[in-house]
This record gives sequence, C-alpha cells and structure tokens, in this order.
Amino acid sequence: MSIIFDDDKQNKNLADLKKQEEEDLVQVLAEARYGVPAVHLLDMPIDNDALRTIEEKEARALGVAPFKVLGKDIHVAVHSPQPDKLENLQKYFSDHEYIPHFYMASMASLEKAWERYKEISYAKESKSGSIAISGEALKNIMVNIKNVEDIKKAVLEIEKDNVHTTSHILEIAIAGAVAINASDIHFEPEENTVRLRFRLDGILHEVMEIPPVAHKFINSRIKLISGLKITSNSIAQDGRFSIFLDDDEISLRVSLIPGAYGESIVMRILNPKSIRVKLEDMGIEPKLYDIFMREIKKPNGLILLTGPTGSGKTTTLYSFLQKIYSSEIKIITIEDPIEYHLPGITQTQTDDEKGYTFLEGLRSSLRQDPDVIMVGEIRDAETAKIAVESALTGHLVFSTLHTNNAAGVIPRLIDLDVNPKILVSALSLSIAQRLVRRLCVHCKKERKIKDEELSTINTLLEKAKSHNKNLSDYGVDLSTPFKIYEPVGCLECNNTGYKGQIGIFEAIYNDERIENIITKNPSEREIKEAARDQVSLTIQEDGLVKILKGITAYEEVTSVVDLSEE
Repeated sequence: MSIIFDDDKQNKNLADLKKQEEEDLVQVLAEARYGVPAVHLLDMPIDNDALRTIEEKEARALGVAPFKVLGKDIHVAVHSPQPDKLENLQKYFSDHEYIPHFYMASMASLEKAWERYKEISYAKESKSGSIAISGEALKNIMVNIKNVEDIKKAVLEIEKDNVHTTSHILEIAIAGAVAINASDIHFEPEENTVRLRFRLDGILHEVMEIPPVAHKFINSRIKLISGLKITSNSIAQDGRFSIFLDDDEISLRVSLIPGAYGESIVMRILNPKSIRVKLEDMGIEPKLYDIFMREIKKPNGLILLTGPTGSGKTTTLYSFLQKIYSSEIKIITIEDPIEYHLPGITQTQTDDEKGYTFLEGLRSSLRQDPDVIMVGEIRDAETAKIAVESALTGHLVFSTLHTNNAAGVIPRLIDLDVNPKILVSALSLSIAQRLVRRLCVHCKKERKIKDEELSTINTLLEKAKSHNKNLSDYGVDLSTPFKIYEPVGCLECNNTGYKGQIGIFEAIYNDERIENIITKNPSEREIKEAARDQVSLTIQEDGLVKILKGITAYEEVTSVVDLSEE
C-alpha cells in the first residue's frame, strides 16, 4: 500500500510540476511573442457578469474566458492570443459594446473559469452591476407563485438538481419576492440553519429554512453580481444589482453584515411599479388632496414631508414629481441613494466620500437653473437655509425632515437657525405620514368594539366636531353603530389578513394664523392649536376614518399613531 501511495504522490507532484511549467511558459510567451500580459486565473475571482457575455460552448471552442468587467471594459483570457484570433475577438466584443483587454492564460486557468458556467443558471447577458435574467425564464418561475407556500414548493422541486440548486434558490427567492410584492429578502444564518424571510407590507414573514451550505454559495453569488468583496466576511458591505423584466429594471440594494454564524444578507427590492402609485390612490382624503394639488402647482415654495423610515415618504415625493412633470420645466433631485429612475428628471446621488453631500448637491443644482428641486433630506442648518432661500427665489423645493408630526416642522427649522421671518414666506406645506396595512377584502371579519376603543373613538369624534370637522363628509356613517374589522388570513393574503398598504396623513399649510405664530418661535402644541381649524384632518382623525370605513384594523393604526394624543 505504501508503494501505491508513493506512486500517487509522485504522479501528483509531476502533474503540479507540469502545471507550473505551463504557467511559466505562458509568462514568457505572453509579452515576448504575443505582446499581451499574462494572467493566472487560478488565484483570482471570476466575474460571472463577464462570463455571461459569451456562451460556454463558444468560449470553449475559441479557448477564451472573460473574467472581469468594469463598465464597458472587459478583461478576456485567451489561450493562444494570435493576431487573427484577437482581431476576431476584438470585433465580437466591440459589436456587444465592450472594450476588450486581452491576456494570455494557461488551459488550467481557462478550465477554472469555464467551471463557473455551472453557476450561471438562467442568467444571460449582464452588464456591470446588473444581472439580466431572461424575461421568459423569470415569468416561468413567477407564473406558479401566488403566495409564500408556492415559493417553498418551487425550491423543493429543484433540490434534486445538485449542480444548479444554489443558483435556483436565489432566483426563486427573487422571482417569488417580486411576484408577491415583497419589499425585502432576508437570508439570516443561525447555528444549524438559515432562515429565509420576506418583508410583506412592512412586516417580516418566514418563508422557509435553507441549509447553511446553500447559504455559503448564495452569499458568494450575491457578492459577485453586486460588486462586493468576495473574500471579506468580517466587515459590513453594501452593493447593488438589477434584474430586467420586460421593460422594467428592478434594482436590488444589497446589505451584508457579519454575524456569529455567517453573514446576514438583506436585499431591498426597488420595483418601479411600486412608485407608479397615483397620488389619488395613496389614501389621501379629498380635501387634503385638493390642498396638495394647490401647493405643488405653485411656482415656488417649500414642501416638507415627515415620518419614520419606511413610512412611504419617497413614494409620496416621487408621486408629487410625476404629477407636476412636464417638458416645459426642469426638475433636479439630490438623493441618497437614487431608489427609482424617473424619466425626464435629472437625478443625482450623494457621495459623502467625494464631498457631494445634500448641501453641495443643492448648491450645484441651483446653478443648473431648475424650476423644481427635490432634496432627499434636510440634515443640517446650511442645507435648511439654502432650501428656504431657494423657495424664496422662485424654486419649488421638496424635501424630508426628521420630526414626529407636521407641527414639528416649524420648530425644527427654527432650531436649524432658519430665520422665522423668512420662513413665513418660504414654507408652503408640512406633511406627516404613516403607512398601515390594508385589511384583506377576502377574509376580514367584523369584531366587537372594546369599551376603551369606543371611548377613544367617541373622544376623537367630539374633538373633530368641535373644530368644525364632520367625519360623515369623509364617508363615515355616524347614524349607525360603529363597525370595526380584524384580520383573519387566507391564501390571497399569505395568511396574514392584510394585503397592501395605505397612507394616513396630516398636513399644515400656511394660513394667516400659522404665519402670525411662526415669528414667535412657537412650540409644537401652539402650532397644533393654531392649525386645528384648518380643513384637513389630523393624522389621528385620518386613521380613525380608515378604521371606521373598514380599510384597516384598529391595531394597525395604533401601532403607528397614538390615538389618545392631544
């Protein structure tokens, strides 16, 4: 047995020596004979995006392997880089709008690259930062997915295929999330398993568990297609890639953080369809809608939205921009990051490392002579002052601000050293919004109102009435006993009892009472009192309307708004 062992060891040593000789020969011939650099792919990561530019069969026949793509530059390993072959390859990649850079490589290097074709699965041509999944293939996955249970079935059906299972799990997860309108995909490694969860209508739901070995390969593939460092697993990383479905580009923002049992992966899905929500369909009550339309059609002014992360501020801002867009006006946005691309609008993204902050973006955009500016967020005094000055000099400015309610906007701006006398003329509208889940129309059921709930409802109705607001004007039937509904759960709503989301809003606009009080450095309470007789509902009243109309549940509203707040 020892002799056989020694023979095996000797054969292995000879094979290793032969490989090394080939690598050495490539190193010598590359520059001396062919005038191209050598590349050793055995110790390098291979970019799947690069491989997708040529079919495996053709790559093997030509003896080539694209291994890295950066923008339009593609780096290609060639086994025998003769002039006529390079000329043909130059034309091939140029026809596909790439600028090729050629390298000489050994057959062992090429074989390593070609092995990666096993991981590509459904994916076809893809440019840097994007993974162009065949529309037909994606539809084939999505057509059978109506709920979370269908996603589990789809994964179980492909588990027999050991070669492509990992790639398919990721593709099924993405296709399934898009199909059921999930906003996030979470891969969460634990000691003995990995949880796959989706965020649906703002709430996380467990989809299934996957084996840790699959998570390892999914992690590597996500890093590859989103441009992250594959070898780094002890630092947080952020990236992005895209999926092309028919005419829509669906972007996925990727976040990885190290954990005790591996890296936690979250992919946020930015589907253009989710922002194609008409302003009329966002749950804005008619009187408030009229106020919005009046203010956003003015040639100048400052309109600010407030609300926590995930409350729909970006969607509302984009809806405003789409409502007022025309070829006759110039709109510029400064965002962090650009979440959705809007046709006809100049969108820029902040980059703090390069000094392009919201402040610098706002300053630069003013030199472009815009009519409308959207600033993703007002974070500091300087940005606040320039936004206010811009509103005074003939620009319509949209932005967001960190406050709890609409009444908090004015004190917050004054805290940021904005001159109250200037603010009187600049600020047009302060809006607060929250998102609540819609009750599933297929399974919701009426439930008994608790005594404390009835007391809160009656108190809110009395307060509204004392300020000349009649909720019957908003579709609430006050002549019959109140009805409220609770979630049940069915296949149509993934057994959650909810399907979709709707906004609840409040707004304060500048009327005479608000203008008079601004210069006195008012508190939130004083501003609320001054605005109580404005025609729009408070956020508590708007939430109550949606409860009593059976649109959402009492618990949903109280999870985001204190109904007993003065």
